[in-house]
Amino acid sequence: MKNWLLMLFIITAISMSGQEMTGVSLFLKKDGQQIDSVYSQQGDLFRKLGHHGPAVENQWCGYRIYFDKKAAIDVYSKARPGLELKEKKWYPSKNEQMEGWGADYYKAGNTVGLGGIRLWDGEKIVPLHPVSGRWARVEHTSDSSWMEMVSEGVPYMGKKVDVRVRVTVYNDSRTARVEADAQGGDPVQFVTGINYFDDLHLVIADKYVVTWGMHPEDVAAEKIEVGAALILPETGIRERKKLEDQYLLVTEPTHSLSFRILSANAREPRVNSLETFLETVELQIRK
Repeated sequence: MKNWLLMLFIITAISMSGQEMTGVSLFLKKDGQQIDSVYSQQGDLFRKLGHHGPAVENQWCGYRIYFDKKAAIDVYSKARPGLELKEKKWYPSKNEQMEGWGADYYKAGNTVGLGGIRLWDGEKIVPLHPVSGRWARVEHTSDSSWMEMVSEGVPYMGKKVDVRVRVTVYNDSRTARVEADAQGGDPVQFVTGINYFDDLHLVIADKYVVTWGMHPEDVAAEKIEVGAALILPETGIRERKKLEDQYLLVTEPTHSLSFRILSANAREPRVNSLETFLETVELQIRK
């Protein structure tokens, strides 16, 4: 009996170790073939790329960066653990959504979305546009997957700067890591944050900002409450600004920024309310 149980444990461990826990997706609509990178001198492939930009996912949710001047980070919500983007390309049919596939409940609009990156000139937001060129890349590894976008030649404070934004998801964590780098030259002030709407709960704490509720999105089969969280970096935030549609964080002058984001929704079996989502965020902070 003991030998049989040991063998079952080994077989299960081998099976789980071979299971894909993260993934990437990047493709042109014209042929649907997955690619590793894409470039545009104009910096806008929003309508030519599937799901409007590079995408990455862990077993709990997916993220994409819009390949245009918005450069916002948007969320793909899931009802069950697993990888979905390469098969359903962000937009399962309404019947498939009702059968358990994920959906696009989150609406980023013209904001930073969840953890999107822009610049700050001391008075206002500076978009990562115009550019002299824009790259997107994706890569899958054994324990993580990442997507990144490099915006080249962004006008900023009388000069031009290249800004790299990378989002990494991991096999064993609900959180995704967002990293921003100003490549070369003087330090910059980054601005990031989380968007919200009037009917959403907005929870502002020392170490995180959380939203929960229904977004006014109209591409999903039904409206479902969705949660989003930005876990603040421990240092480097100079200002917090609550605007009418987004809560912003402005950094000290720096060459780099790193923080974490996560999301959940009401279709999940366990993390399906504001209360359980806040508990999950607190747990991630302690890890």
